[in-house]
Amino acid sequence: MPRSKSQAPESTADVQQIQSCLQELKLRKISEQLDDELDRLAKGSSHSATELMLRLLDAQVQWQRERRVERRIRESKLPERKTLIGFDFDFQPTLDRELVLELMTMSFVPRRQGVILAGDSGTGKSHIAKALALAGCKEGYRVRYTTAADMLKELFASLADDSLEQKLKRYVYPQLLVVDELGFDRLERDDARNATLFFKVIDGRYTKRSTVLTSNIKFKELGHYLGDPVVTTAIVDRMVHHSTVINIEGPSWRLKESQQLNERGDADGAGTEDGAEACTEDGAGKRPSAKKKPARKKPARKKPAKKRPRRR
Repeated sequence: MPRSKSQAPESTADVQQIQSCLQELKLRKISEQLDDELDRLAKGSSHSATELMLRLLDAQVQWQRERRVERRIRESKLPERKTLIGFDFDFQPTLDRELVLELMTMSFVPRRQGVILAGDSGTGKSHIAKALALAGCKEGYRVRYTTAADMLKELFASLADDSLEQKLKRYVYPQLLVVDELGFDRLERDDARNATLFFKVIDGRYTKRSTVLTSNIKFKELGHYLGDPVVTTAIVDRMVHHSTVINIEGPSWRLKESQQLNERGDADGAGTEDGAEACTEDGAGKRPSAKKKPARKKPARKKPAKKRPRRR
């Protein structure tokens, strides 16, 4: 039965009350789309009230999920959002493509397993580690990204103000911790306590939470890097246990890009030289020569008049 004119104000009041409830419940997306959905229903849409509610709730869920992902990415301190879209696996023939894609499913996180990416600089270790961190955020895990040097710098500074236990929580409690560039940057302090602080992080996460590590030095060299070979042995033992170790042996991405840029620059330079030669060889294309200014004539010096001898 069609609504009478006397019912219209009541319907408007009902919608306003619904909007007020949605605002109170912080269901922002439903509030934004409610009027459009009601207008579509009033115009004779074939969708039922149940389908209308399902669309509104689905929009709200998707919006909240996206907000949670964005918040987790911000909290992770991830410097850039890397993915494996367009990643050239053929450039690194020793890299197991299927294994990397399996890790991207985050199946190792519930199993509390770790991942170690080793290899020379520029082989794609950090790219994969950052892609894993981003994938973890999208899957709803609490993620923290850091470089080894930054983490040890912060923990070392906490010794001065007795806040070590509080700072350790930032690295021990996330469900996925990514420690990048282990052995790459020189540590700010050459101190054996670096190994002890690193051990506290690894031991606090061991068999409890997942850790991703990237390193460009061999395990046996970590003792010299961290300052205490004995403690470092215990660190490596816990790092390797229950971890997938991927050793990337191949060329450098950065070196390849640098060579491409140089080749492109050489080609552009050669094109410029050819163009210059064509410009000078073709009569129509000759560069206009600068007009020579006429030489200024020097005024002629007047010869001194000869003195006539006086007559006596």
